[in-house]
Amino acid sequence: MDTLVTQLDRLPLLSLVTLAPLAGALIILFLPERSVRAIQTVALLATGFSLALAGWLYARMSAFPDSTGFLWQELHPWVPELGMQYHLGVDGLSMPMVLLSGIICFTAAFISLQIDFRHKEYFALALTAMTGVFGVFTSLDLFLLILFYEMASIPMFFLVGIWGSDKAGLGKPIRRQDAAMKLLLYLQLGGGLVLLGIFGLYFLSGLKTFDYPELLRATLARDHQYWLFLLIFLGFAIEAGLVPFHTWLPDGHSSAPTALSMLLAGVLLKMGGYGILRVAVGLLPEGARIWLPLIGVMAVVNILYGALCALRQTDIKLMIAYSSVSHMGIVFLGTSSMAWPGVGTGAIFGATGAVFQMFSHGVITALLFGLAGTVYLITHSRDMTRWGGLASRMPWLATVYTLGALGSLGLPGMSGFVAELMVFLGTWQQRPVLAALAICGLVITATYLLRSVQFAFYGPLNPRFAEVRDALPTEKLPLGLLALTTLVLGLAPRLLTDVTTPALQALLERLAS
Repeated sequence: MDTLVTQLDRLPLLSLVTLAPLAGALIILFLPERSVRAIQTVALLATGFSLALAGWLYARMSAFPDSTGFLWQELHPWVPELGMQYHLGVDGLSMPMVLLSGIICFTAAFISLQIDFRHKEYFALALTAMTGVFGVFTSLDLFLLILFYEMASIPMFFLVGIWGSDKAGLGKPIRRQDAAMKLLLYLQLGGGLVLLGIFGLYFLSGLKTFDYPELLRATLARDHQYWLFLLIFLGFAIEAGLVPFHTWLPDGHSSAPTALSMLLAGVLLKMGGYGILRVAVGLLPEGARIWLPLIGVMAVVNILYGALCALRQTDIKLMIAYSSVSHMGIVFLGTSSMAWPGVGTGAIFGATGAVFQMFSHGVITALLFGLAGTVYLITHSRDMTRWGGLASRMPWLATVYTLGALGSLGLPGMSGFVAELMVFLGTWQQRPVLAALAICGLVITATYLLRSVQFAFYGPLNPRFAEVRDALPTEKLPLGLLALTTLVLGLAPRLLTDVTTPALQALLERLAS
C-alpha cells in the first residue's frame, strides 16, 4: 500500500486537481447543445474528480502535521528568460483552500442543474472559472497566479451578464449587464494593482523571477515593502470585499445565478483573503507590520457596516451578500493580529481563526445562497417578508436554512463559532477595543439572520405558496454536503487547525524575524 501511495505521489496530482474542470469544459465544447444530460454529467464528473482528489491530498497532508514546506510540487520551465515557470505546490495555508474549492465547485455544479438554457456555454464558462480558482491556490509562480486569477474572474462577466437576472436592490433597479460590468471592472482593478505589486517584487528584488520560494529569500528595502504591500493588499482586498471597495459584491450577487453566487462568495472572495496572507504578508513582512494595525480598524468597519446593511434588507440574496462583507471583516481582523507575532498567543490564534473563517464562511455562505436560490426557483420571489410559513411546505429546506443561519451567526458546535472565537480571542489579547466593537457586529448578525428565519419559514403561510414543493434529491445532495461540512468542522476543528497551524507559525516567525 505504501508503495502505491509513493507511486501516486509522483503523478502531477495538483495539475490533475486544477485542470480537471478545464478538461471538462473542453469536452463539453465538442458535445452538441441538445445533449443536456451529457453536458451536465461531464461537469459533475470533472468537479467530482477534483473534489475527490483534493480530499485525498488533504488527508495525506494531515499525515504530515509538522510540515511547513510545499508538497507535491510540479516545476517546469515556461518562459525561463523572464523567470516564469509552471510551478505548483501546496502547504498548510493553501491546501484547505484547495479542498474548499473542491467542495464549492462540486456543489455549485449540482445546483447548476437548475440552469434551463444555453447549457453548453454556461458549463464551459463555469468550469473554466473553477480551474482559475484552483490555480490561484496551487500556483507558486506569481505570474501564473495572475493568469489563473484572470481565468477565474473574466468568465464571471459572461455568467452574470447572460444567465443572471434583473432585480431591484439597493433602492434602484439592477440590470444584470450593469452588475456584470461592475463586477468585471472591480476585479480587473484589483488584479491590476496586484500585478503592479508583483512586477515591483520582480524588479526590486534583483532576482528577476516570479517564483514564490525564490522571492522568499529576497531582501527588500523597508520603503519598497511599504508601498508594495499597499499595492498588493489593496488589489486582493478589492476582491475580498473590503469597504469601501465592496459595492460590486451586493450588485453581483443580486444579479448572479444561484450557482455563481455560491462560487463568488464561497471561493472568489477567499482568493482575496488568501492572496493577502500568501503574497502580501508572506513576501513583505516589514510592510505587513506597518499596515496591519490599520487593517484591523478597517476590518471592524467591514464587520459593522456589512451587518447594518444586511439588517436593512428584505431581499434574501442581498442580505446574504452584505453578510459576506461583514464576515470577511472577521478574516481581515484575524489577519491584522499578525502585526504583533511576539505578543502572547494572539497572533497565532488570530491567523488560524482567519483561515478557519475563510473555510467556514465559504461553506456556510455557499449553503445559504444555494438555499435562497432553490426557494426562489420554487416561489419566484426573493422578498423574505412575502414568504412566511414555508416550513409547513418545505420542512427540509427550512431545517437546513435554519442550520446555516445558526452556523453563520456563530452557534457553538458549528464551524462559524470556532472561527470567530479564535479571531476574537487573538484580537482581544492585543487590541481589546477593536475586539469589543467587532463583537457588537455579532449581535447585529444574530438579529438579521434569526429575523430571516422567522420571515421566511415561520408564521402564517402565504396562500400564494400553499402548493409549493420541498427540495429535490439533486438539491438535497449538494446542500446536505455543505451543511454536514460545517457541522463536522464545528465538532472537530482540529481537522483544519492541525493542517494550517504549522504553515501559519512559519509565517509568523518570518514576521517576527
